[in-house]
Amino acid sequence: MQRRHDIDALRALAFGLLILYHLAMLYVTDWGWHLKSSYLTESIQMPMLLMNRWRMDLIFLISGISTAFLLQRSRVAAFVRERSWRLMLPLIFGMLVVVPIQPYAQGVTNGLVEPGFLHFLARYYTGAPWPKKAFDGWEHGYTWNHLWYLAYLWTYTLLLALLQPVLNSPPGLRLRQAFTGLRGLPLLLLPALPLFVYTVTLQGRFPNTNNLTHDWYAHAVYFTIFLYGWCLANNDALWAELAALRKRALGLTFITGAAYLGMVRIFWGVEDVSTAEQWLIWALRNAYVWLMLCTILGWAHASLNRPWRWLPWATQAVYPWYVLHQSLIVLIAYWLVPLKVGAVAEPLLVGLGTVLGCWVITSGIVQRVKWLRPLFGLK
Repeated sequence: MQRRHDIDALRALAFGLLILYHLAMLYVTDWGWHLKSSYLTESIQMPMLLMNRWRMDLIFLISGISTAFLLQRSRVAAFVRERSWRLMLPLIFGMLVVVPIQPYAQGVTNGLVEPGFLHFLARYYTGAPWPKKAFDGWEHGYTWNHLWYLAYLWTYTLLLALLQPVLNSPPGLRLRQAFTGLRGLPLLLLPALPLFVYTVTLQGRFPNTNNLTHDWYAHAVYFTIFLYGWCLANNDALWAELAALRKRALGLTFITGAAYLGMVRIFWGVEDVSTAEQWLIWALRNAYVWLMLCTILGWAHASLNRPWRWLPWATQAVYPWYVLHQSLIVLIAYWLVPLKVGAVAEPLLVGLGTVLGCWVITSGIVQRVKWLRPLFGLK
């Protein structure tokens, strides 16, 4: 099977966007995060809101596409073993070694954890309770923070493997055909309908928590998007259609995104929003999300499906960079924020330090040490 360079490029770009998003979380006003700078701004709030609506959907869509390619090359049992190794080992290692600096920095900053990282680790590894709201995950004694994606992806991968007999049955094939047979405007709009239904029925009862056993709204959305990617992966006609529709999709994305943002601004802070108004906001939001995904896939397939010189490096680096980046952002911010180096210098230094740290650790150490590679998701 020919290598899909556009998917490799999209994966690298999507996770690069995730790093930028997490860096911006230090500075956006009114959005809680592990640490916050003293240089907060409202100016990035709306752009981040628009990005927030589809950034993880894009990653799970790409994951579904990649999963289909991998499953095509191996039997189900071997596929499950390989994916479990590639996902769970970095998750466990990350929770034990990479992530702890984040709750430590957050806890010390909140004044609820005593300074001294080694002393913190000795207690952290016991799973003992912490003072209330010491850090995100305090109630469990430990946290996976940004690595929640690996746990979710592993769960969806196992579920997809278990569902193979159903998905390949005559009813399952008809359901898949209902999606892959979409063309034109129906392709750009109809797949958003399940997302809207989930929003209406589940979002209020199960707000996003990144808690695997309680995150049913997020699971409904992410697993559906994951399945969309799996269905789409090997359908050349559907890829060609997305590429042909990319300009129309881009225009509709701007229209729905602007309408959604306008509605959000109108009703920001309003408590008594009518049902009709709320449903309109949700309909616009979910249409915008799916249109944005179609736009990205269409333009990527038309423009990125070639062997870029940077792509082999990025394909190898993206997994370790994902594992490392948030801990580096938090660590560098923990050192820099109290120094008040300036509203321009601080984000530049945090961003540059994060990129440099990811590059040095990945290219200088992880990729060169054989036993470290699988701990960061590499073969």
